[in-house]
Amino acid sequence: MFRSDEIIPPDPDGLEVLHDREYRVRAFRISSERILIRGAVRDQKPPGAYLAGDPEPLTMHHMVVDLTVAFPSMVIESAEVVFEAHPHTTCIDIVPTYQGLVGLSITRGFTHKVRELFGGPRGCTHTTALLLAMGPVATQCSWSMYAAEARREGRSFMESRAEMTPEQREMALRGNLNTCHVWAEDGEMMATARAGGQMETMLQVKQRFTDLGVPEEEWADRM
Repeated sequence: MFRSDEIIPPDPDGLEVLHDREYRVRAFRISSERILIRGAVRDQKPPGAYLAGDPEPLTMHHMVVDLTVAFPSMVIESAEVVFEAHPHTTCIDIVPTYQGLVGLSITRGFTHKVRELFGGPRGCTHTTALLLAMGPVATQCSWSMYAAEARREGRSFMESRAEMTPEQREMALRGNLNTCHVWAEDGEMMATARAGGQMETMLQVKQRFTDLGVPEEEWADRM
């Protein structure tokens, strides 16, 4: 379904590996009104790091978070936090605290609110770091939801976007607003998007169309 090759370059020659941390976040469509954002973080020590002669890596932390999010409001409706691996018996005592996620927007102000509610001694370092990685995925998948709904209606996403009211466009764009220099509130991209103008075709999509031999005049109908 997705590429599964390594995204990190090969280990440098001659250097000893001390630690491995990996994040994985995936978003699912539950219905036209709900999204599931699922994330996991895992920390591993290399074989023999803590136990001499041990041939297997040692998993120090493994946390999984499921967030059910309303669409298009992007407000968290439910949160489930599971500690699959943790170093201390009292680690799991903090799990109920993460019910404080319910009712938060996972787009606007999410990073600040997560740090405020669960930063430092108010939470689990690893779970909080995972949540900060999950927020941007919600923003990324919101456009996928609009595209999926358009295809279910037999239309292209570009057709659907062109038919949006200014209010609908504003709601669709608020997850992107001021997230980076490209989506600055006073920038060219946001101005074009708010006006319902023709957006730049993403570089990856251009390349894919080129690889597939799709003529440029057909791109809008295929998106």
